[in-house]
Amino acid sequence: MSFFGSLQVASSGMQAQRLRLDIIASNIANANTVTTQEGGPYKRKDVVFESEKFSKYLEGVKVADVVRDDTPPKLVYDPTNPLANSKGYVAYPNINPIVEMVNLLDATNSYQANISAFNAAKQMAQSIISVLNV
Repeated sequence: MSFFGSLQVASSGMQAQRLRLDIIASNIANANTVTTQEGGPYKRKDVVFESEKFSKYLEGVKVADVVRDDTPPKLVYDPTNPLANSKGYVAYPNINPIVEMVNLLDATNSYQANISAFNAAKQMAQSIISVLNV
C-alpha cells in the first residue's frame, strides 16, 4: 500500500464517520419532535456504509445511503395536548437516547482511530523525508 493510499483510506473513514456523527446528533436533537413538514413525528435516520475500491489492493469506506427508520412511533397518553389523536395519544419519535449515545461513542472512537492511522502515515512520511535529507 502506498503512502497516499494510507491517507486515502483513513480520510474516507473520517468522512464517513463525520456524516454518521451529524446524523446521530440530528436524531438526538429531534428526540421530542412530534411534528415535521412530512407530517407526524421525526423519523430516526441511520447511515449505511459500503466499501469503496481505490485500487486493486486498496479499499476504503463510503456512505452508501442515509436511511429512515420506519419503526412505529411511541404513543404517549396526553389528552390535553393539541396534537393528541382522537384517543388522546401523542406520537413521539421512536428514538432511544441511550442507543444514540452508544452509537455516538462508537462513531467518535472510529473517527479517532482513523485520525491515528492518518497521523501514523504522516509521521512515517516525515521520517522518510528526514532520512533522505541527511
